[in-house]
Amino acid sequence: MELKEYLNRGVSPFHVVKEATEALKEAGFTEVKLGGGEPLEPGKGYYMCPYPSSFFAFRTDPGKAGMQIAMAHTDWPSFLLKPNPEMPEGVYLRVNTEPYGGMLKHTWFDRPLGLAGRVLLKNDGDVFSPKEVLFDSEEPWFVIPSLAPHLDREIETEKIDPQKVMLPLYGIKQADPRCSAPAAVMEEKVPTLLEKVAEKLHVAVSDILSYTLYLYNADPAQEVGIDGELLLSPRIDNVASVAALTEAILQAKGSRAGISLIACFDNEEIGSRTKQGADSGLLKDVAEDIYRRLGKADRMTEEYAQSMMLSVDGAHGVHPNYREKSDTTATVALGGGVVLKSSASQRYVTDARAAAVVKGLCESCGIRLQEQANRSGAPGGQTLGPIASSYLPILAADLGIPMLAMHSARELAALSDCTELERLIRAFL
Repeated sequence: MELKEYLNRGVSPFHVVKEATEALKEAGFTEVKLGGGEPLEPGKGYYMCPYPSSFFAFRTDPGKAGMQIAMAHTDWPSFLLKPNPEMPEGVYLRVNTEPYGGMLKHTWFDRPLGLAGRVLLKNDGDVFSPKEVLFDSEEPWFVIPSLAPHLDREIETEKIDPQKVMLPLYGIKQADPRCSAPAAVMEEKVPTLLEKVAEKLHVAVSDILSYTLYLYNADPAQEVGIDGELLLSPRIDNVASVAALTEAILQAKGSRAGISLIACFDNEEIGSRTKQGADSGLLKDVAEDIYRRLGKADRMTEEYAQSMMLSVDGAHGVHPNYREKSDTTATVALGGGVVLKSSASQRYVTDARAAAVVKGLCESCGIRLQEQANRSGAPGGQTLGPIASSYLPILAADLGIPMLAMHSARELAALSDCTELERLIRAFL
């Protein structure tokens, strides 16, 4: 599947997992349950979905030792729909939302916004197993309108209060055609948002028990630049990495180690401390389960020395208009290839040995590689690398594609860097 398809279809973490696992299944990968008893066939592809917004895929070669693990995350900054979301204001229909993750707030104004995620429905006879369905409005139902500068000359310098000025608008009540006054609103009932959701799912609104629904930017991924060399799209961070990992394991020729594994977690943007996030025992549970099925449970710890993991996430490219925000020497640019990230504070997990391995792999495969460190005094965000390596103490490195406008509603990357990243992950696995 093309990268733009992953970006356009992956409108919630749940949909990212759906698209990736459908691609795996179509390619012959078999789903297994965490803790199940199915034996594993050497070389055959398998995948697990312990939770609906995270997944793992792997191949095995019992004749080899160690693990090669590549990780990414399925989420991005967005807006989460709150319970009891209706917030009418005069003729306007609005909903109550909460920002999810560290977004660039001003970039979300005046965008076409859809709604996607999962909805939990009543399951008659079993209250402990509600029925779960995916939902996608498939059309832009919302917009967050900005305020014209004529009405507030200081609007561009004011702090944005998301509870006040970022409430999404999803419609208007129709005025009574018999009266020209704008305030003359018809008394007939206007469908609520949940009624519209229920209608699209073909269920009764009373069957909806709960939901995890996010607003998403409905703008499509686009190629921009004089030669179409740039990718402008929502969700590049980090759906582009999930796409690279998925395509890499689909196309990998055999396994470099005893276990070649991709791991895609949810909730990185809010700290990863969830059951489906990297700051949990989930990765170790999956690794232990695979070793158990291979009959190597007693050798797992001793194989750590022959294992390695890559944390794959976006990197900050030097900004042409804000050159002073980047380091003086360890800078990277869009179009320069994959970025290897390091940090004295270990916010990026790369150490000298891991860096040497990645550099050697790139050199042997002709893959372009850049090295980045944050400007001193500007620590940057933490990735999956330091978190996951605290549960599996193996050699690890942080890398990814260089980006501009990270955490914007639309981010910018170079298509050539995305291709190089997939090549590197394929060679690593």
